[in-house]
Amino acid sequence: MCGLVGFFGGFAAHGDSDEALLKRMADPIFNRGPDDAGYWVDAPQRIGFAHRRLAIVDLSPAGHQPMSSASGRYVIAFNGEIYNHLLLRRSLEDASMAPAWRGHSDTETLLAAFDAWGIHGTVERAIGMFAIAVWDRQARNLTLVRDRIGEKPLYYGWQGSGNNAVFLFGSELKALRVHPAFEGKINRGALSLQLRHNYIPAPHSIYEGITKLMPGTLLTLSESQREPVLQSYWSGAGVARTGVAQVFGGSAEQAVDQLEVLLKDAVRQQMMADVPLGAFLSGGIDSSTVVALMQAQSERPVKTFTIGFNEEGYNEAEHAKAVARHLGTEHTEMYVTPEQTMAVIPRLPVLYDEPFSDSSQIPTFLVSQLAREHVTVSLSGDAGDELFCGYNRYQMTARLWGKIAAVPVPLRTLVAKGLTGVAPQMWNRMADGIRKVLPGALPFVNLGDKLHKGGGALASKSCDDLYLKLVSHWHDPASVVIGGHEPATLLTGNVPELAGLDQVQRMMALDLLTYLPDDILTKVDRAAMGVSLESRVPFLDHRVVEFAWSLPQSMKLRDGQTKWALREVLYRHVPKALIERPKMGFGVPIGKWLRGPLRDWAEALLDESRLRQEGFFHPAPVRKLWHEHLSEERNWEHHLWSILMFNMWLENQ
Repeated sequence: MCGLVGFFGGFAAHGDSDEALLKRMADPIFNRGPDDAGYWVDAPQRIGFAHRRLAIVDLSPAGHQPMSSASGRYVIAFNGEIYNHLLLRRSLEDASMAPAWRGHSDTETLLAAFDAWGIHGTVERAIGMFAIAVWDRQARNLTLVRDRIGEKPLYYGWQGSGNNAVFLFGSELKALRVHPAFEGKINRGALSLQLRHNYIPAPHSIYEGITKLMPGTLLTLSESQREPVLQSYWSGAGVARTGVAQVFGGSAEQAVDQLEVLLKDAVRQQMMADVPLGAFLSGGIDSSTVVALMQAQSERPVKTFTIGFNEEGYNEAEHAKAVARHLGTEHTEMYVTPEQTMAVIPRLPVLYDEPFSDSSQIPTFLVSQLAREHVTVSLSGDAGDELFCGYNRYQMTARLWGKIAAVPVPLRTLVAKGLTGVAPQMWNRMADGIRKVLPGALPFVNLGDKLHKGGGALASKSCDDLYLKLVSHWHDPASVVIGGHEPATLLTGNVPELAGLDQVQRMMALDLLTYLPDDILTKVDRAAMGVSLESRVPFLDHRVVEFAWSLPQSMKLRDGQTKWALREVLYRHVPKALIERPKMGFGVPIGKWLRGPLRDWAEALLDESRLRQEGFFHPAPVRKLWHEHLSEERNWEHHLWSILMFNMWLENQ
């Protein structure tokens, strides 16, 4: 696990040498690679790479980057891990295409494979997570590659103009910002998207002219072809379409057997490391499955890590401890106080590098920090929900749409207007009045909020539209962002082709393409790398992803139970009684804290004069939500957290 940054074209400014500039660009991503640093420049071709190394495999100088291939044709800066690299080496050796190996790093394997099979042919064979920059000395072109699902980040874009225009690329925006050509103009469309989703979906970034490379994509450009050429080598949407069209034909028992074999192999490969290794353990289905398969293949107790909270409704530590005790892991838990949790908040703008407002970012950082005290690599159970139909919202949305779609559109529209035409506070007051007359009637908290959400649902044009509403926070974010607009995303104007998928499968596929890489994986990558910890996700071995999509829906969702096949694998290792309980999120009580210990901090960031001076948000709607939240009329924690995270990020620029 490492960090990379580089530039192509343009010239160093202010008397800097190219190498000095690269060093300054790499310094802000020190945490991604504290063990080593390397720089490479080809001045005549105006290309340079910088690399920060977190040594995981081959700790010797033979793993130093940037690295050149044995032929001298390719130079690489590589972030990530190729889990099957030893198998790739064997294939090269069997075909008499291997060089005289200098070490045993996966970086050297990649370069040898480039010489043998080309870049495209190599990444198609590779199993892993990666962001790669490659300079081809023969073709004189630059290639950027991102892994299939988007575990590793990679930003790029032209900055400056004329002869001084430079193509910047790197693992994090903070590295790009150092370059003198970086313009740093805030993208108000991306800001609008952040308010809707809590994250900025790829390919957009918070800066104009800077783009995120989409997962499963290669980018190529050269001096003669300055417009980047994008080529997909793996498609999540394509995998989903193929999976539902070519359904696994075996029995349920055969499906569980094959899933266990695939997961066991994925976990085994991802336990490859020359440094201490462990796993996050929440005690839920996904992380428990990963840990169980690790322990089944380990001669010593696996190191597992959990953080606990004393707030009711937020603590899973006791469940994790029970699973760890059964499996015999070397378990470490830490109960964190609200003060420890809130102390993370000032670090968030630097950690997340662009506005990001999923509040589970805080406990994710804390458990990463705990793990890093003991290990350098930690496996996680992320992606189980997206692959095996784990989110309750999938079933809920499909059922709700089934009922809504049966109502004629004119009637739906009329009822929706009636529900949303009355303020939520008025509905709440009416409900209070009814309860005084009829105690026990209307047992709903915040009835007005629920009726307004129901009205919005009734106005939906399709199940996709309903799902977008249900996963959105600000439903009209462009109305609060000054000069705001919403660029097309995979959930709106650029919806991928998903023919053959039913409503639940469509939601799962859209989450695989959006929420998983742009929220979940971003959250984990930045939190873990902030403490120089490598996080690995066995469920995202693309063989597992492809097999999961081939399973019939009845093997994921059975009799109302989610993740059926995955549960069956887990129950072979952990008693059902230790696992079966209501699903719990991984969050913190942000809404409560904003009314209490975070109130003064939030008030300063939401001050009306400050909002006007900064010029990004219309103050009136923001202040309205803030007052309603403080008075407990409404719970606007998600809406406010997105504003607060942007303003805090802006303050740190």
